[in-house]
Amino acid sequence: MKHLLKMMDLTGEDIREILDLADRLKSDQKKGVEHKVLAGKTLGLIFEKASTRTRVSFEVGMYQLGGLPIFLSSNDLQIGRGEPVQDTARVLSRYLDGIMIRTFKQSEAEALARNGSIPVINGLTDLSHPCQVLADLMTIREYKGPLEGLKLCFIGDGNNMMNSLIVGGLKSKMEVSVACPAAYQPNAAVLDFAAVHPAFSMTQDPFEAAKGADVLITDVWASMGEEAEAEKRRKDFKGYQINKEVLSQAKPDAIVLHCLPAHRGEEITADVFEEHSKEFFDEAENRLHAQKAVLVKLLGKQ
Repeated sequence: MKHLLKMMDLTGEDIREILDLADRLKSDQKKGVEHKVLAGKTLGLIFEKASTRTRVSFEVGMYQLGGLPIFLSSNDLQIGRGEPVQDTARVLSRYLDGIMIRTFKQSEAEALARNGSIPVINGLTDLSHPCQVLADLMTIREYKGPLEGLKLCFIGDGNNMMNSLIVGGLKSKMEVSVACPAAYQPNAAVLDFAAVHPAFSMTQDPFEAAKGADVLITDVWASMGEEAEAEKRRKDFKGYQINKEVLSQAKPDAIVLHCLPAHRGEEITADVFEEHSKEFFDEAENRLHAQKAVLVKLLGKQ
């Protein structure tokens, strides 16, 4: 494991090792045990998309591990004024021990990794959101125990979250069902990966997808950069909502997750959100612990 660019790059064993380490780091933090294993290390945080959880969790996580996080807005970098990404990668590799990038194009994160000489972490792209999905899987284990054999259901857009949950869930030996409109299916390469797994199913019927699920997950209908499509998407995604009726198709003790921010009344109803709010905020907290595990595995070996 040299970089974390997308869930497809991880093996099932990689995922288990990251989650086990995240569990230990979280437990130790609660006990007041510190692990300054990245003392003297620096992590550059490149943001081309706005962030609450990604920025704060990476900055706090790097600090707790003894390292230094450096916030790098694309507005402040020469990359925002046309410097080729390959040049930025080679320069930053001379200064930093690692880079986290939150951007639009997956190709930009891949180019950073390809042209630099330090680990690159995908903090979100339009294709993939591996850090969030590692936190999701960590949360599911906390509530449900071993992942193997559990049913994960995602309802909504075939976006970076659906892409990453399909791959992460199947690599963790879960059953994965997704429901999305025909025009909003996940990435073709993800579907090719999933096609060989009998534990995967895709439908346009949220009720069918939710049947027997141990965990239901959703995300906003219009992600960052898609605001101009918001009204069209509200019409296209009508019915693709986690509500009491859909939830009734899942197991009685099913949990509900959402990567946040949530639009109550769109992809999830206000009553379901509040009923499962502890799960959402445990999930949000676990961004910190899962990412600390990733940082230790990538930067701690150097």
